[in-house]
Amino acid sequence: MRRGRIITFLLLILIVVVGLVVAFFALRALLQNQTAQQQTPTYVQIYTAGQNIPQGGQITEGMLGTMSIPQSQLTSGEFTVDRKAELLNKVAKYPIDQGVPITSSMVTDASQAVTIAGPQWAALIPPGMIAVSIPTTRLSLAAYGINDGAHVNVNGCFLFVDVDPTFQSILPNHTAALTGTGFPQNALPVLALGVNSGGDASTQGRLELEPSLQQPFYVVPSEAQRPRPVCQTILQDVVVLKLGNFPLTATETQTAQQPQQQQQQGTVTPPDIVTLIVSPQDANTLFYMVYTNVQIMMTLRNPNDQSRSATEAATLQFLLSQYNIPVPAKLPYASQPRIDALAAPTLPNDTVTVKPSNP
Repeated sequence: MRRGRIITFLLLILIVVVGLVVAFFALRALLQNQTAQQQTPTYVQIYTAGQNIPQGGQITEGMLGTMSIPQSQLTSGEFTVDRKAELLNKVAKYPIDQGVPITSSMVTDASQAVTIAGPQWAALIPPGMIAVSIPTTRLSLAAYGINDGAHVNVNGCFLFVDVDPTFQSILPNHTAALTGTGFPQNALPVLALGVNSGGDASTQGRLELEPSLQQPFYVVPSEAQRPRPVCQTILQDVVVLKLGNFPLTATETQTAQQPQQQQQQGTVTPPDIVTLIVSPQDANTLFYMVYTNVQIMMTLRNPNDQSRSATEAATLQFLLSQYNIPVPAKLPYASQPRIDALAAPTLPNDTVTVKPSNP
Protein backbone atom coordinates (compact mmCIF):
# COMPACT_ATOMS: atom_id res chain seq x y z
CA MET A 1 0.00 0.00 0.00
CA ARG A 2 2.69 2.38 0.99
CA ARG A 3 4.55 1.65 -2.21
CA GLY A 4 1.44 2.36 -4.32
CA ARG A 5 0.94 5.73 -2.61
CA ILE A 6 4.52 6.74 -3.36
CA ILE A 7 4.10 5.88 -7.04
CA THR A 8 0.86 7.86 -7.20
CA PHE A 9 2.50 10.86 -5.54
CA LEU A 10 5.40 10.76 -8.01
CA LEU A 11 2.98 10.60 -10.93
CA LEU A 12 1.16 13.65 -9.62
CA ILE A 13 4.41 15.56 -9.30
CA LEU A 14 5.38 14.53 -12.83
CA ILE A 15 2.03 15.69 -14.20
CA VAL A 16 2.38 19.09 -12.44
CA VAL A 17 5.92 19.59 -13.74
CA VAL A 18 4.86 18.70 -17.29
CA GLY A 19 1.91 21.09 -17.02
CA LEU A 20 4.14 23.91 -15.80
CA VAL A 21 6.59 23.36 -18.67
CA VAL A 22 3.77 23.34 -21.22
CA ALA A 23 2.27 26.51 -19.70
CA PHE A 24 5.66 28.22 -19.73
CA PHE A 25 6.26 27.56 -23.41
CA ALA A 26 2.69 28.49 -24.35
CA LEU A 27 2.89 31.77 -22.47
CA ARG A 28 6.28 32.51 -24.03
CA ALA A 29 4.94 31.92 -27.54
CA LEU A 30 1.93 34.14 -26.83
CA LEU A 31 4.11 36.99 -25.58
CA GLN A 32 6.36 36.68 -28.63
CA ASN A 33 3.37 36.91 -30.97
CA GLN A 34 2.07 40.01 -29.17
CA THR A 35 5.51 41.64 -29.34
CA ALA A 36 5.80 40.89 -33.05
CA GLN A 37 2.38 42.38 -33.65
CA GLN A 38 3.33 45.49 -31.72
CA GLN A 39 6.59 45.88 -33.64
CA THR A 40 4.92 45.53 -37.04
CA PRO A 41 3.14 48.87 -37.81
CA THR A 42 -0.11 49.01 -39.72
CA TYR A 43 0.13 50.93 -42.98
CA VAL A 44 -2.58 52.94 -44.73
CA GLN A 45 -2.81 54.32 -48.25
CA ILE A 46 -3.20 58.10 -48.67
CA TYR A 47 -3.62 60.22 -51.78
CA THR A 48 -0.80 62.38 -53.17
CA ALA A 49 -0.49 64.64 -56.19
CA GLY A 50 0.35 62.35 -59.09
CA GLN A 51 1.38 65.42 -61.10
CA ASN A 52 1.84 69.15 -60.57
CA ILE A 53 -1.59 70.61 -59.82
CA PRO A 54 -1.94 74.35 -60.55
CA GLN A 55 -3.76 76.73 -58.28
CA GLY A 56 -7.47 76.60 -59.06
CA GLY A 57 -7.11 73.27 -60.89
CA GLN A 58 -9.90 70.73 -60.44
CA ILE A 59 -8.83 67.46 -58.81
CA THR A 60 -9.51 64.46 -61.05
CA GLU A 61 -8.72 60.78 -60.62
CA GLY A 62 -5.92 60.97 -63.19
CA MET A 63 -4.11 63.59 -61.08
CA LEU A 64 -3.96 61.41 -57.97
CA GLY A 65 -1.28 59.07 -56.72
CA THR A 66 -0.98 57.03 -53.53
CA MET A 67 1.62 56.31 -50.91
CA SER A 68 1.79 54.13 -47.78
CA ILE A 69 2.43 55.60 -44.35
CA PRO A 70 2.18 54.14 -40.84
CA GLN A 71 -1.28 54.56 -39.40
CA SER A 72 0.23 56.22 -36.35
CA GLN A 73 1.46 59.07 -38.59
CA LEU A 74 -1.89 59.65 -40.28
CA THR A 75 -3.38 63.11 -39.67
CA SER A 76 -7.03 64.07 -39.83
CA GLY A 77 -6.49 66.32 -42.84
CA GLU A 78 -5.04 63.64 -45.12
CA PHE A 79 -7.25 61.73 -47.56
CA THR A 80 -7.10 57.93 -47.32
CA VAL A 81 -8.15 55.73 -50.24
CA ASP A 82 -11.57 55.15 -48.67
CA ARG A 83 -12.21 58.93 -48.84
CA LYS A 84 -11.77 59.18 -52.58
CA ALA A 85 -15.24 60.61 -53.18
CA GLU A 86 -14.50 63.49 -50.80
CA LEU A 87 -11.40 64.48 -52.81
CA LEU A 88 -12.60 64.22 -56.39
CA ASN A 89 -13.83 67.42 -58.07
CA LYS A 90 -12.24 69.56 -55.36
CA VAL A 91 -10.24 72.63 -56.42
CA ALA A 92 -6.64 73.32 -55.38
CA LYS A 93 -6.23 76.44 -53.23
CA TYR A 94 -2.49 76.56 -53.87
CA PRO A 95 -0.11 75.01 -56.40
CA ILE A 96 0.57 71.39 -55.31
CA ASP A 97 3.82 69.79 -56.42
CA GLN A 98 3.95 66.19 -57.60
CA GLY A 99 4.35 63.67 -54.77
CA VAL A 100 3.06 65.98 -52.02
CA PRO A 101 0.33 64.45 -49.79
CA ILE A 102 -2.99 66.22 -50.33
CA THR A 103 -4.66 67.59 -47.21
CA SER A 104 -8.03 69.24 -46.65
CA SER A 105 -6.34 72.65 -46.20
CA MET A 106 -5.01 72.49 -49.77
CA VAL A 107 -8.36 72.03 -51.51
CA THR A 108 -11.81 73.54 -51.46
CA ASP A 109 -15.19 73.01 -53.09
CA ALA A 110 -15.55 73.88 -56.76
CA SER A 111 -18.35 76.32 -55.87
CA GLN A 112 -15.77 78.48 -54.09
CA ALA A 113 -13.28 78.46 -56.96
CA VAL A 114 -14.01 82.08 -57.81
CA THR A 115 -12.75 83.13 -54.38
CA ILE A 116 -9.34 81.59 -54.95
CA ALA A 117 -8.81 82.66 -58.56
CA GLY A 118 -5.71 84.70 -59.21
CA PRO A 119 -1.95 84.36 -59.30
CA GLN A 120 -0.29 81.82 -57.09
CA TRP A 121 1.62 84.45 -55.09
CA ALA A 122 -1.68 86.00 -53.97
CA ALA A 123 -2.05 83.04 -51.60
CA LEU A 124 1.07 84.25 -49.76
CA ILE A 125 -0.75 87.39 -48.56
CA PRO A 126 -2.30 86.88 -45.10
CA PRO A 127 -6.00 87.71 -44.70
CA GLY A 128 -6.54 91.38 -43.95
CA MET A 129 -3.29 92.42 -45.64
CA ILE A 130 -2.57 93.68 -49.15
CA ALA A 131 0.43 93.94 -51.46
CA VAL A 132 1.79 97.35 -52.48
CA SER A 133 4.61 98.09 -54.93
CA ILE A 134 6.91 101.08 -54.48
CA PRO A 135 9.96 102.27 -56.45
CA THR A 136 13.35 101.47 -54.98
CA THR A 137 17.10 101.73 -55.56
CA ARG A 138 20.20 99.82 -54.60
CA LEU A 139 20.73 102.13 -51.63
CA SER A 140 17.22 101.65 -50.27
CA LEU A 141 17.52 97.85 -50.71
CA ALA A 142 20.53 97.53 -48.37
CA ALA A 143 22.84 96.84 -51.34
CA TYR A 144 20.40 94.14 -52.61
CA GLY A 145 20.59 92.35 -49.27
CA ILE A 146 16.78 92.59 -49.25
CA ASN A 147 15.02 89.91 -51.29
CA ASP A 148 11.80 87.89 -51.45
CA GLY A 149 10.50 87.03 -47.97
CA ALA A 150 12.80 89.45 -46.14
CA HIS A 151 11.55 91.38 -43.10
CA VAL A 152 12.29 95.10 -43.28
CA ASN A 153 11.63 98.43 -41.63
CA VAL A 154 10.50 101.31 -43.84
CA ASN A 155 11.99 104.73 -43.12
CA GLY A 156 11.04 108.05 -44.71
CA CYS A 157 12.86 111.38 -45.02
CA PHE A 158 10.75 114.51 -45.51
CA LEU A 159 11.44 118.16 -46.38
CA PHE A 160 9.28 120.80 -44.68
CA VAL A 161 8.89 124.50 -45.52
CA ASP A 162 6.74 127.33 -44.16
CA VAL A 163 3.82 128.35 -46.37
CA ASP A 164 1.19 131.07 -46.32
CA PRO A 165 -1.97 129.46 -44.88
CA THR A 166 -4.24 131.26 -47.38
CA PHE A 167 -2.13 131.23 -50.53
CA GLN A 168 -0.55 127.85 -49.71
CA SER A 169 2.62 129.25 -51.27
CA ILE A 170 6.10 129.15 -49.83
CA LEU A 171 7.11 132.07 -47.62
CA PRO A 172 8.17 134.85 -47.73
CA ASN A 173 5.44 136.46 -49.84
CA HIS A 174 6.14 138.98 -52.59
CA THR A 175 5.13 142.61 -52.01
CA ALA A 176 3.24 145.06 -54.26
CA ALA A 177 2.46 148.78 -54.05
CA LEU A 178 -0.96 150.35 -54.55
CA THR A 179 -0.80 153.69 -56.43
CA GLY A 180 -3.48 156.24 -57.38
CA THR A 181 -6.14 154.88 -55.11
CA GLY A 182 -9.19 156.87 -54.18
CA PHE A 183 -12.02 158.81 -55.92
CA PRO A 184 -10.73 161.76 -58.04
CA GLN A 185 -13.14 164.72 -58.66
CA ASN A 186 -15.28 164.55 -61.82
CA ALA A 187 -13.86 161.18 -62.70
CA LEU A 188 -14.59 157.54 -62.23
CA PRO A 189 -13.00 155.74 -59.27
CA VAL A 190 -9.45 154.72 -60.12
CA LEU A 191 -7.47 151.93 -58.53
CA ALA A 192 -3.96 151.43 -59.86
CA LEU A 193 -1.82 148.52 -58.71
CA GLY A 194 1.92 148.60 -59.14
CA VAL A 195 3.59 145.23 -58.66
CA ASN A 196 7.32 144.67 -58.34
CA SER A 197 7.87 140.93 -58.59
CA GLY A 198 11.03 140.59 -60.56
CA GLY A 199 13.85 140.88 -58.01
CA ASP A 200 14.91 140.48 -54.41
CA ALA A 201 13.30 143.77 -53.43
CA SER A 202 9.87 142.29 -54.14
CA THR A 203 10.31 139.72 -51.35
CA GLN A 204 8.56 140.51 -48.08
CA GLY A 205 11.05 141.25 -45.33
CA ARG A 206 11.05 142.78 -41.87
CA LEU A 207 12.23 145.91 -40.05
CA GLU A 208 15.25 145.63 -37.77
CA LEU A 209 16.97 148.29 -35.68
CA GLU A 210 20.72 148.67 -36.20
CA PRO A 211 22.06 148.94 -32.62
CA SER A 212 25.07 151.17 -33.41
CA LEU A 213 23.32 153.79 -35.53
CA GLN A 214 19.89 153.32 -34.00
CA GLN A 215 18.45 153.36 -37.50
CA PRO A 216 15.78 150.98 -38.85
CA PHE A 217 16.59 148.78 -41.82
CA TYR A 218 14.25 146.78 -43.98
CA VAL A 219 15.81 143.34 -44.20
CA VAL A 220 14.89 140.92 -47.02
CA PRO A 221 16.05 137.28 -47.33
CA SER A 222 19.12 136.65 -49.48
CA GLU A 223 17.78 133.35 -50.85
CA ALA A 224 14.69 131.22 -51.00
CA GLN A 225 13.55 129.43 -47.87
CA ARG A 226 15.66 126.39 -47.03
CA PRO A 227 13.63 123.20 -46.47
CA ARG A 228 14.04 121.50 -43.11
CA PRO A 229 14.67 117.74 -43.39
CA VAL A 230 13.41 115.12 -40.92
CA CYS A 231 13.74 111.31 -41.03
CA GLN A 232 11.68 108.78 -39.10
CA THR A 233 10.84 105.07 -39.04
CA ILE A 234 7.38 104.71 -40.58
CA LEU A 235 6.65 100.95 -40.70
CA GLN A 236 8.27 98.07 -38.82
CA ASP A 237 8.56 94.33 -39.56
CA VAL A 238 7.15 94.48 -43.09
CA VAL A 239 7.45 91.34 -45.24
CA VAL A 240 8.75 91.62 -48.81
CA LEU A 241 6.50 89.69 -51.19
CA LYS A 242 8.60 90.20 -54.33
CA LEU A 243 11.76 92.06 -55.34
CA GLY A 244 11.46 93.16 -58.95
CA ASN A 245 8.70 92.35 -61.44
CA PHE A 246 6.38 89.39 -61.24
CA PRO A 247 6.50 87.05 -64.27
CA LEU A 248 3.92 87.90 -66.90
CA THR A 249 3.80 84.60 -68.79
CA ALA A 250 4.22 80.91 -68.05
CA THR A 251 7.58 80.96 -69.85
CA GLU A 252 8.84 83.70 -67.55
CA THR A 253 7.58 81.74 -64.55
CA GLN A 254 9.52 78.64 -65.57
CA THR A 255 12.63 80.72 -66.22
CA ALA A 256 12.38 82.33 -62.80
CA GLN A 257 12.13 78.91 -61.14
CA GLN A 258 15.24 77.51 -62.82
CA PRO A 259 18.27 77.10 -60.58
CA GLN A 260 20.84 79.85 -60.87
CA GLN A 261 23.55 77.40 -61.96
CA GLN A 262 21.50 76.55 -65.05
CA GLN A 263 21.27 80.18 -66.17
CA GLN A 264 23.77 81.46 -68.67
CA GLN A 265 26.29 84.06 -67.65
CA GLY A 266 25.13 87.58 -68.40
CA THR A 267 24.13 90.95 -67.04
CA VAL A 268 20.92 91.22 -65.04
CA THR A 269 18.99 94.47 -64.89
CA PRO A 270 18.85 95.51 -61.24
CA PRO A 271 15.34 95.70 -59.77
CA ASP A 272 13.81 99.15 -59.38
CA ILE A 273 10.57 98.10 -57.67
CA VAL A 274 9.66 96.11 -54.57
CA THR A 275 6.30 94.73 -53.39
CA LEU A 276 5.53 94.82 -49.67
CA ILE A 277 2.78 93.11 -47.63
CA VAL A 278 1.12 95.81 -45.50
CA SER A 279 -2.23 96.70 -44.00
CA PRO A 280 -4.67 98.83 -46.04
CA GLN A 281 -3.91 101.86 -43.84
CA ASP A 282 -0.16 101.43 -44.28
CA ALA A 283 -0.76 101.18 -48.03
CA ASN A 284 -2.31 104.66 -47.98
CA THR A 285 0.73 105.91 -46.10
CA LEU A 286 3.09 104.47 -48.71
CA PHE A 287 1.02 105.94 -51.55
CA TYR A 288 1.24 109.38 -49.96
CA MET A 289 4.98 109.07 -49.46
CA VAL A 290 5.57 107.96 -53.05
CA TYR A 291 3.52 110.75 -54.62
CA THR A 292 4.90 113.47 -52.35
CA ASN A 293 8.50 112.60 -53.26
CA VAL A 294 9.44 111.32 -49.81
CA GLN A 295 12.74 109.45 -49.85
CA ILE A 296 11.95 105.88 -48.77
CA MET A 297 14.66 103.66 -47.30
CA MET A 298 14.36 100.04 -46.15
CA THR A 299 16.50 98.36 -43.51
CA LEU A 300 16.93 94.59 -43.26
CA ARG A 301 16.00 92.86 -40.00
CA ASN A 302 16.07 89.35 -38.55
CA PRO A 303 12.90 87.46 -39.56
CA ASN A 304 12.66 85.98 -36.03
CA ASP A 305 12.73 89.45 -34.45
CA GLN A 306 9.15 90.65 -33.97
CA SER A 307 9.94 93.49 -31.58
CA ARG A 308 8.94 97.11 -32.14
CA SER A 309 11.24 100.02 -31.33
CA ALA A 310 10.06 103.50 -30.36
CA THR A 311 12.33 105.76 -32.41
CA GLU A 312 12.79 109.52 -32.37
CA ALA A 313 12.71 111.50 -35.59
CA ALA A 314 16.13 112.66 -36.77
CA THR A 315 16.38 116.44 -37.24
CA LEU A 316 19.28 118.85 -37.11
CA GLN A 317 18.40 119.77 -33.53
CA PHE A 318 18.18 116.07 -32.55
CA LEU A 319 21.59 115.31 -34.07
CA LEU A 320 23.27 118.23 -32.31
CA SER A 321 21.85 117.33 -28.90
CA GLN A 322 21.84 113.50 -29.13
CA TYR A 323 25.39 113.11 -30.44
CA ASN A 324 26.88 116.19 -28.77
CA ILE A 325 27.81 117.84 -32.07
CA PRO A 326 29.03 121.44 -31.48
CA VAL A 327 28.22 124.27 -33.84
CA PRO A 328 31.63 125.46 -35.22
CA ALA A 329 32.79 128.79 -33.86
CA LYS A 330 33.50 131.70 -36.19
CA LEU A 331 37.30 131.85 -36.30
CA PRO A 332 39.62 134.49 -37.83
CA TYR A 333 41.08 131.81 -40.10
CA ALA A 334 39.73 129.08 -42.42
CA SER A 335 40.88 126.19 -44.59
CA GLN A 336 41.83 126.61 -48.24
CA PRO A 337 40.41 125.88 -50.77
CA ARG A 338 36.93 127.02 -49.89
CA ILE A 339 34.37 124.23 -49.40
CA ASP A 340 30.73 125.09 -49.89
CA ALA A 341 29.28 121.56 -50.17
CA LEU A 342 30.14 118.01 -49.14
CA ALA A 343 30.31 115.68 -52.14
CA ALA A 344 29.21 112.08 -51.57
CA PRO A 345 31.37 109.30 -53.05
CA THR A 346 30.33 108.36 -56.58
CA LEU A 347 28.91 104.85 -56.76
CA PRO A 348 29.51 102.71 -59.85
CA ASN A 349 26.69 101.81 -62.19
CA ASP A 350 24.02 99.51 -60.82
CA THR A 351 24.90 96.43 -62.86
CA VAL A 352 24.90 92.88 -61.59
CA THR A 353 26.82 90.07 -63.24
CA VAL A 354 25.44 86.57 -62.76
CA LYS A 355 27.87 83.67 -63.14
CA PRO A 356 26.82 80.02 -63.26
CA SER A 357 27.79 77.97 -60.24
CA ASN A 358 30.20 75.09 -60.57
CA PRO A 359 28.31 71.82 -61.04
